Amino acid sequence: MISEEAIKRYLKAGSIASRVRREAESLVKPGVSLVELAEAIEERIRELGGQPAFPVNISINEVAAHYTPMPGDQSVIPDSSIIKIDIGVHVDGYIADTATTVTFNPAYEPLLESAEKALESALKVVSNGVPVSYVGKAIEDSIRVRGFKPIRNLTGHSIDRFIIHSGVSIPNYNDYRAKHKLVDGVYAIEPFATNGEGLVKEAPTTAIYSLRGASKSRDELMKKLWETYRTLPFCLRWLSKTFESIDLAQRALKELMAHGRIHVYPVLVEASGGLVSQYEHTVLINGREVIITTI
Repeated sequence: MISEEAIKRYLKAGSIASRVRREAESLVKPGVSLVELAEAIEERIRELGGQPAFPVNISINEVAAHYTPMPGDQSVIPDSSIIKIDIGVHVDGYIADTATTVTFNPAYEPLLESAEKALESALKVVSNGVPVSYVGKAIEDSIRVRGFKPIRNLTGHSIDRFIIHSGVSIPNYNDYRAKHKLVDGVYAIEPFATNGEGLVKEAPTTAIYSLRGASKSRDELMKKLWETYRTLPFCLRWLSKTFESIDLAQRALKELMAHGRIHVYPVLVEASGGLVSQYEHTVLINGREVIITTI
């Protein structure tokens, strides 16, 4: 069972994430700077009493995940595009993870609906003891009946304190190899739908990082980063505010990567260039109770 204190903090994180997600939808407009959008979303999380659990992902069109703007990024929201906004919030390490998709082209609405309805279908089957493959089947059936494909190599995931992906994957299709059953804990359910091949590949760009095994490090930089982020992801945009210049931040990252102390999250794009939509909620399972924390 999950402690009352932990539940209280998970619920607070979820409430903040839900509010920020709704506000973010109104901020997404053609021509808006990605840097300004990301900074506004992350600052709003802090204003409401949380901290970003990871840099906000702003993934456009064929980009599925892990894109956050770099310092000085001149990119803006394009006309006639599909924009995924993936938001993480933590309160003392207790995390909520949620995502939404916005479009300005009515022709793309069926693709958005495909992922949104898949999330609804998945949440109906989530309960203690249910195999994760059942959740994947609910997602896949819902997406395919609308003429699209789930992205098979992106998954939902279990969440633990200060750990955004804590080991259990929740497939977005009926994966018979996935034998795990849902038990007491916290999980992110996040269907991705596409009109493309249904797989993602790594792009050459990386903007998000996390630490590897830094808690006992004697390195001053590692200790500082660990005190700030622990195992949670961070980005160069954040580090550039800590260091005197972007160059110093980049040099520090390169040094840590050279010593194998950094995990990287490459930008993920749909393998065939297909458009991608995403919706996500975090659920807390505690005995027979299932709480959607980000509703």
